[in-house]
Amino acid sequence: MVDPDSSTPIYRQVAAILAEQIRTGALPAGRVVPSETRLQQEYGIARHTARKAIAVLRESGLVHTVMGKGTYAGPAPE
Repeated sequence: MVDPDSSTPIYRQVAAILAEQIRTGALPAGRVVPSETRLQQEYGIARHTARKAIAVLRESGLVHTVMGKGTYAGPAPE
């Protein structure tokens, strides 16, 4: 869960949780990452916060987004 009193921004906490799930295989490569709406519900966060968390993962190469389809764990296929 996220800690609203932490000095780490909530979006970074959510990104870290998802990154750990990807690294451990709980969220395997090729699997759809939870939607912004699902992240909002699961962690009690705002849509903008969920969007920023996904952006952090995308920038680090842990996920890729396919327009009109969703965001997937793992790097974009060649």
